Amino acid sequence: MADEFTRLTTRSGMELRVRPARLGDEVALTKFFADVTAEDRRFRFLSMVRVGNEHVAAMTHVDHRQTESFVAFATDSDRIVGAAMLACDPALETGEVAISVRGDHKNRGIGWALLCHVEAYAKAKGVKRLMSIENRANKSAIQIEQELGFDASSYDGDMTLVVLQKGLAA
Repeated sequence: MADEFTRLTTRSGMELRVRPARLGDEVALTKFFADVTAEDRRFRFLSMVRVGNEHVAAMTHVDHRQTESFVAFATDSDRIVGAAMLACDPALETGEVAISVRGDHKNRGIGWALLCHVEAYAKAKGVKRLMSIENRANKSAIQIEQELGFDASSYDGDMTLVVLQKGLAA
């Protein structure tokens, strides 16, 4: 696992430093999720709004093969402004992505930049399909994903959810 930062620029021109989450990020991630709106935490975890130690541990204790978690920082700060997770099946055929952005940093293109970053990372790993499961009320995430070429379909068994998928060309 490399500890070097990848530099990204959002659609709004904001500069980000992104790296894989690592052991030692637990406190910063806990603070980050406290600054994510309750609605966005519900959208990210699809039911719950309190992020506990077990959720943060799942972001910092990853295998770096099937699962990778990323943290994003504004260039002028050491506080996390965005987080993304990619979880793949064992064959690396399909990867599911989930992204959160700190409440006071929304609408700056951070989610868009992180989704592009995760897509490039997944493609480089040989993942063939990227997917996201969204609450239908999460219109901004659905719009971003569709702008980036994801197709929407119903989620079997739950009309409140939508599946967004995108094939990743080799």
